[in-house]
Amino acid sequence: MSQAIAPWILSEGLAGLQAQALGLAEAAGLRADVRVLKPSAPWKWIPARLWPRPLRVVAGAIGAPLPDLVIGCGGMAAAVLASLRGKSRPVVQVQHPRMDIGRFDLIVANRHDELTGPNVIVTRTALHRVTPDRLAAEAEHWRDRLASLPRPLVAVLLGGNNGRYRLDATAGGKLAADLAAMMRRDKVGLMVTPSRRTDPAVTALIASAVVPLGGRVWDRGGENPYFGMLALADLIVVTQDSVSMISEAAATNAPVLVAELPGSSRRQGLFLRTMRDEGRIRRFDGRFAPFPVTPMNDTPEAAAIMRQRLGL
Repeated sequence: MSQAIAPWILSEGLAGLQAQALGLAEAAGLRADVRVLKPSAPWKWIPARLWPRPLRVVAGAIGAPLPDLVIGCGGMAAAVLASLRGKSRPVVQVQHPRMDIGRFDLIVANRHDELTGPNVIVTRTALHRVTPDRLAAEAEHWRDRLASLPRPLVAVLLGGNNGRYRLDATAGGKLAADLAAMMRRDKVGLMVTPSRRTDPAVTALIASAVVPLGGRVWDRGGENPYFGMLALADLIVVTQDSVSMISEAAATNAPVLVAELPGSSRRQGLFLRTMRDEGRIRRFDGRFAPFPVTPMNDTPEAAAIMRQRLGL
């Protein structure tokens, strides 16, 4: 298979899913064609694994000429990939497909998915697009704009409610108080970025606590500072709901502290235990508490295995 191939990247369009599949392609040196799957009614309300003809459901994103390789992430993509698979068109699924794994040439799954098989690549972290080169470029791009914040600089990455954990007004208020206390006691600079899942009321709570102390909170207007924050932070605080954000933070040179939230998840617990056992994360208790770390990033290894297995 030629190195000049341009694989399709298929997902429901959620940023976290897209980033994982795109990160795998980029790490493999492939220039991808990103396509968003948009099923119409009634199929958008029915689990994709139950669709009788997946390619018809998402016909708007699928059309000739078909690519030499398809990479997808998420359950909807899995159903479409299984239908697109051909002898000369391998398909690679990111995340547990929740269907027969034999319908895919390769599956890249996190260790907490507890999925094994001859075609399964197991990673400790979620796949992502954080690389040393990207961090270096983003540090240069954002250095002057974040220069007025005191050092050491703490980057705070906010997730949100996800069915397993709650980042509501109560949890947000506690986190706001802990962040403000850290700013007072440890004299740190603070930059906060909400995600698409963050309740605006929680963002406002945190802003009211940290902005008067000199902290900044991205208002989701203008350029997203996310990668710049990762690149320039001396320490990163991440809410525990997001495997993706914790994985991205772990790929930097900064220590990562995880802010606990109400709720529970067996799979998330397995992931966090792996990261703690590897010495990459610790619990956030309201203090600036750095510790020695080595960047952890399994995306390049997964991409190298994919290239080798598929002959790319």
